[in-house]
Amino acid sequence: MIKTIGLLTRRPDWSHEQFMTHWVEVHAPLARIVPGLLRYVQNHIGGERTRADIPSLDLSIDGIAELWFADRASYETALASPEMKALHADGATFIGRIKSYVVEEKTIVG
Repeated sequence: MIKTIGLLTRRPDWSHEQFMTHWVEVHAPLARIVPGLLRYVQNHIGGERTRADIPSLDLSIDGIAELWFADRASYETALASPEMKALHADGATFIGRIKSYVVEEKTIVG
């Protein structure tokens, strides 16, 4: 299983509410039709948890996106698809900054 995780911030001229509405109502339906995409999760930030023993990152994000694919080949095929290109093009209309990672999960509990 291959997963991508994207830390998203809104464009500076968009409110958090505008960002969330677009992400849910416009962007999410585009993700549903990407070939090979097995799972898509939007993580809506509900608050921040800090720890007194570890300094916090100087980072403010509006949401975290997770996309799952069966394997690297499925991921590469999806990236080349017109549906993923449309998803990325839409993202450029409301996402101001992004930091994305391709990760491999290692389940410890569950």
